[in-house]
Amino acid sequence: MKQEAASAHNQTLVGRNMAFAAAGEDTTAGAVVLEITDTSSSTTGDAPSSPPPPPPVSVSDLASIDPLPSPTIAVRADRHRQARAGAMFLAVENLLMECEKWFSTMSSQTSSQLVPLDFIIEVWYFAQEHGVTFVQDICPGYLAQNFVQVISRKSFNKIPYDLLCSTIECPHLTVDSMKENDELTLSSEKQLCEALLCWVSENVKPREQPCQNTIDGQLCLLNKVKIWLLPLEFAAGTKIHWLDFGNNIVCTILSLLKNSLQILLDAVADGTLERYRIRITKYSKKIVLSGCPQITTAFLYLSVLPTDLDAAFKRRIVSSYTQINHKSFILYDELETAVKTLSFRNVHMVDLSKCPKFNDLLYLLLRCPWISEIDLTVDTSTVMPRHSVISSSSEILGKVKPNLRRYYIQYPSYDSQLNSVFSNISRLTLEGRNDIDDVNLLQISVLKKSLCYINIRNCTMLTDDGISTFLLKCKKIHSMVLSYTSFGDQSIQTLCMSRPSDSTDHNDEHAHVMAVNMQELRLAGCKGIGSAALSQLLSNINATKFLCLRETSLTDGALCKFIGSCLEYLDVSETEVSMVSLAPVIRRNSYLNCLKTAGCPSLLFEHNEVEPMSDSNYGDFLQEIKSICYLEDVEMGWGFCPILIEDLIPSFSRVRKMTIGLGTTLAESVLHSLPVICPFLEFLILRFQVISDRIVRNLLESALNLQVLCLHCCLGSLTSYSFQAKAPALRILRLEWVTPWITNDDLTILTQNCSLVELSLSGCKLLDSSSQEIICSGWPNLTLLHLEECGQITIDGVSSIFNCQALEDVLLRHTVISEAWKLQGRGIGKAIISDAIRELPLLRKLALDLCDASEEGYDSPNNLEGTMIRTVRMSRCKSWRSCFEGSSKRVHKDTIVLEWSSRRLTTTIVKERL
Repeated sequence: MKQEAASAHNQTLVGRNMAFAAAGEDTTAGAVVLEITDTSSSTTGDAPSSPPPPPPVSVSDLASIDPLPSPTIAVRADRHRQARAGAMFLAVENLLMECEKWFSTMSSQTSSQLVPLDFIIEVWYFAQEHGVTFVQDICPGYLAQNFVQVISRKSFNKIPYDLLCSTIECPHLTVDSMKENDELTLSSEKQLCEALLCWVSENVKPREQPCQNTIDGQLCLLNKVKIWLLPLEFAAGTKIHWLDFGNNIVCTILSLLKNSLQILLDAVADGTLERYRIRITKYSKKIVLSGCPQITTAFLYLSVLPTDLDAAFKRRIVSSYTQINHKSFILYDELETAVKTLSFRNVHMVDLSKCPKFNDLLYLLLRCPWISEIDLTVDTSTVMPRHSVISSSSEILGKVKPNLRRYYIQYPSYDSQLNSVFSNISRLTLEGRNDIDDVNLLQISVLKKSLCYINIRNCTMLTDDGISTFLLKCKKIHSMVLSYTSFGDQSIQTLCMSRPSDSTDHNDEHAHVMAVNMQELRLAGCKGIGSAALSQLLSNINATKFLCLRETSLTDGALCKFIGSCLEYLDVSETEVSMVSLAPVIRRNSYLNCLKTAGCPSLLFEHNEVEPMSDSNYGDFLQEIKSICYLEDVEMGWGFCPILIEDLIPSFSRVRKMTIGLGTTLAESVLHSLPVICPFLEFLILRFQVISDRIVRNLLESALNLQVLCLHCCLGSLTSYSFQAKAPALRILRLEWVTPWITNDDLTILTQNCSLVELSLSGCKLLDSSSQEIICSGWPNLTLLHLEECGQITIDGVSSIFNCQALEDVLLRHTVISEAWKLQGRGIGKAIISDAIRELPLLRKLALDLCDASEEGYDSPNNLEGTMIRTVRMSRCKSWRSCFEGSSKRVHKDTIVLEWSSRRLTTTIVKERL
């Protein structure tokens, strides 16, 4: 007779997919029989009943039975051992509960330190093998909310396919920030797509991918990417290795650019609007939309709307954008009344650079009340104050948008209490916004209680008086980028004047002088600063870390007034300073990692302008920097003459960016050893240096991090051998007046050896119309293309160039040599400007020569509403006959510059080539 085992008491214990039940006692003393059932194979419904289980087997024999003869099997076991096993199970179950509690707590905490990815992968595999289900619920969510850190780990490509899929499908997937060096800004969706392409490349085996462009199996991961939110430049680049996928992205983005409103309306009707929402989650800290002009204000609205709105209401919202100019705030009020829009309180930074102006930036701010940084950078003006202007005129554009609240924050009274919505904006970048005037700047001063950083570089409409008034109100500002503005003596007086202080430190006698707290001050090209005012300013900014005085009236007398010791960045290029004043500054600032002194001929000489200081003994320029600094960014010319490699070690061992220009000639041994001297070198510009195949070839082969190489007017005997080396990291290549021998074959080899996004060629006279196709098919993701004096590359027009649809900056100068060809109507057509703007949706800059026109000129473009174009330059030439050569050639006479802002078109004629 079978009795129920007391230790089990008919208790069913489940582990993985097995059920253990006490079936009764065996006739053998102290033994029990356990029935083990594989629940994963159990049947339900009308399935036929399984046959009776076979006779019991011993525990020692169980391991050799594979597979089991039936879903249920009886096992004979010792009673005491079985009791211990039941107790062990309960202990393991408690342990698993503790693990689940710890894992849940760990994954819910926000931390900059990611749990090791290898550990998570190992736990995932263990959980799958042993049926620990809570791990499969927690891991994807944790990886999703920390995805930016996850993709930067070396073991990212080891993530299992099912875990990666679950992570991407998680609603908390957060891809919103930058590369770890914080220099290269990436759009959110671009980060995701890059990561998935990398994973697929590593995990799809060759036998699973018989054709380079096949997209199947694991490639379905790429379907998770919202391709309409990708930058066009990145999309075009994917065609190199993923042709079908890249073409699909490009076509989608171009369609969205042409008719985004109808596409969104169709998505409402189809119930697919969710696909167009920007990825913003409660964990998002940054919204990076740089270089994505297809993302309009409508996308921003949709991204903050709840997902459960009815289709009719969504359609009405999307339709309203046809009249958004004057109804935006009415619509906002209606939205607030009708629906509870989502709020993203963790968002601190919005990057809308290289995008058209958004219709309702204010609305975005209201949805992200903790935003502290806004970047609205556009291209800076081509015409600088230093240029000789022959004439200038402007006209108001036909469709002026009257609602300036879309761009600037306006209040009835500037001194009224600050709305809490804007209480956190501390960094504001308006670089290149030459439609901002003094009134607008005064309106921005409503941020006076929070604003610490302002960038108004190249805001040419601002006056010194307007900047001064702004500084009177915004006393908390400690960092300013004012380059190429009218910042001058009056603004300096404001910075240096004594006024009531908000500081609680009554012992600080300088607390009420605004200049004393300046941490960053960039004044490049500010020609309105007098010598006396500059000396006064430098005597007050002792805490400054970043100081740029490039192209100012800086002299030794003024620089000697600066006694600060906190500098990390110093730019005195194109000034009259000498070692008398520069040497003491270098000695005091041991943390200096960026030093720019190009175009300073006085560094070679000793000036008597200032009286000798107590530490006036100084060596030459090289001796000073190698004894004090560990530089990362250098720009040198006059006074920089290293002869031995040892002269640059170790002070240059950390250099990432280097520019060597007029005033020095580096020895061949030094140039050849640059990859050894500067193992982290990423950016190199050489001007007027003597170079060779040996030097260039070694740079490409040995400088493994080199991304930018610019050779300008260099001497030496380069041949095609120089560029027959693989340079996978190289992205920007400028060969200006150094490679006249380049042929189409050389271009083809270049396309095979490097993946460029910017290409500039000057003086390559052997190129022809076929060169266009080689360039544009080899580098379809080019954003910049400059071709000057390049044979007859545009003799048959520029149709191939239009295939590089991500181009933002195009320069074509003297690219049709023969006047005879022009007489036959060959060259660049008169509709080039309109055609380029239509075919290249990201085009912002276009430079042409009128002498390349096939019909004596170019037509002006019409209807530029919604386009990205910012500047068109057309240079005019004249014939010049050399007294020595007896032949004539074309030289530039002047330049017609068309510049568009949000409000007006300005036409300027400059008496020089731009």
